[in-house]
Amino acid sequence: MGRGPINENNNVYFKARKKAASYNERLYSREGAAELLGISVSTLADYELGNTKVVPVDKVVLMADLYNSPELITGYCMRECPVHGFLPLATEEKSIQGIALRLLRGFNEDELKRMKEDLIEITEDGIISDAEIPKLKEILEKLEKMAEVISEMKITGEKYIKGV
Repeated sequence: MGRGPINENNNVYFKARKKAASYNERLYSREGAAELLGISVSTLADYELGNTKVVPVDKVVLMADLYNSPELITGYCMRECPVHGFLPLATEEKSIQGIALRLLRGFNEDELKRMKEDLIEITEDGIISDAEIPKLKEILEKLEKMAEVISEMKITGEKYIKGV
């Protein structure tokens, strides 16, 4: 019997386990991973083949920790969690250099000062007028982009800290 699937499996849980197998040989097989996760092999297969509509959040957290893949949690929050599906979260690891540059650009002093002044002007009277709504939308869009970059930095930083 071969050591891999016949067809390419693009499931995030499968890919994370296979990537983690490079530093933990027990994760190469579903049997080894299922044992470490405390679940049955068939349950893990269902997760990895997409047969389970919603993977239990506690199992996602276990897989994220065991596989050193914090992006599994943010991906779950974006794709599966009915409450947090709207959050601007990163779902994949990206290069630390690109993230740092985008983060520093997003936290540009002049840009932040302008955003601060606009926000004060919009909110100081406690009423947001129709004329102020476009500026508020612009601020919220910028904040959402910054939140996503912060999420990317958190994922990548956690991986570097764990050293894997």
